[in-house]
Amino acid sequence: QVQLVESGGGLVQPGGSLRLSCAASGNIGGINGMNWYRQAPGKQRELVAGITSRGITNYVDSVKGRFTISRDNAKNTVYLQMNSLKPEDTAVYYCNAFIRRYYSSLYSEYWGQGTQVTVSS
Repeated sequence: QVQLVESGGGLVQPGGSLRLSCAASGNIGGINGMNWYRQAPGKQRELVAGITSRGITNYVDSVKGRFTISRDNAKNTVYLQMNSLKPEDTAVYYCNAFIRRYYSSLYSEYWGQGTQVTVSS
């Protein structure tokens, strides 16, 4: 079985920072792309940032220059450093990854359980 477990969410004032972590565990043969999504109340889930296995990154325009995605392949972990947070960043943040299990050539999509980020004074 494969699991993604997020941590690092919480309440922060506007202008503050948070660092989210997402660790993959279980029967893992390889990990391809890793991503962070978010979903605010009443809105659709959106892709915030992604990183390939080689470290190529992409970001939604609204977070460029403020958020940084990174990964530690040895730890099967992806991070999201969020700086200069705004109230509109308030959402549940979900980790997403494409993982190949041992003895398989196929990658499947996995999701974490989500972690709440609230930006408010």
